[in-house]
Amino acid sequence: MIDLIVENDVAEVMLNIPEKLNALDEQALTELLEAIDSAKAATPRALLLHGSGRAFCAGRDISKVDPATDDALGFLENAVGRVMRAIAEFPAPTFAAAHGACLGVGLGLLIATDVVYVSETAKFGSPFANLGATLDSGGHALFFERLGAHRALDLIYTGELISGVQAVESGLFSRALPEIELLPFTRERVAMAAKGATKAFMASKQLISKLRDERIGLWESIAVENVTQESLRETEDYKSGFLAFQEKRKPEFFGR
Repeated sequence: MIDLIVENDVAEVMLNIPEKLNALDEQALTELLEAIDSAKAATPRALLLHGSGRAFCAGRDISKVDPATDDALGFLENAVGRVMRAIAEFPAPTFAAAHGACLGVGLGLLIATDVVYVSETAKFGSPFANLGATLDSGGHALFFERLGAHRALDLIYTGELISGVQAVESGLFSRALPEIELLPFTRERVAMAAKGATKAFMASKQLISKLRDERIGLWESIAVENVTQESLRETEDYKSGFLAFQEKRKPEFFGR
């Protein structure tokens, strides 16, 4: 259901429920959390998340959900929330390759990921208009921040889906590619990140999180950058990078 491969300093996690467009129930999310925890324990220098079949993740598997007994709050706060935080707090750069339907929980997984590449024909939006439910898994924050209030509510009220190309043009994600190129391209970028200066990457990841979650301003962010730069000065990769520049050669980093 959830596959994990770790090699060459890269952890690759694949949602593998293609018959359900990788829609996730509580058990699948538990397995996904276990896979992310196992990946973390293997100390890779980059993580890749993608889905098999025709979609990245069509959202929650509601095929057997009874609204009368469903613990929606528990599902979202525990099953979904724990996975999103595990991805967001992963101690290495994280990437996602998203194609097909990327909705609900699937959208949330992408929101929690550092860098998201999408297929040109991927689909994003809020399908909840037909369920009497509301957009969840961080979708409101993403759409409001990147699209503004009017376009966010337009998508929510109408259930309209936008393409991967439109999502990237709107600033939702990083880059759109033809679907056949998506996974090879993403794997190439992940491999590059896995050979990079991991501690420096993590410093930037933490600062971006502060800018997003704490809304710190320009001068406070500069102050954090300054202190961070000084702390990185003692790392092996910092010293290696400066020496390589001075010797006019390509640097080699070890994530230390």
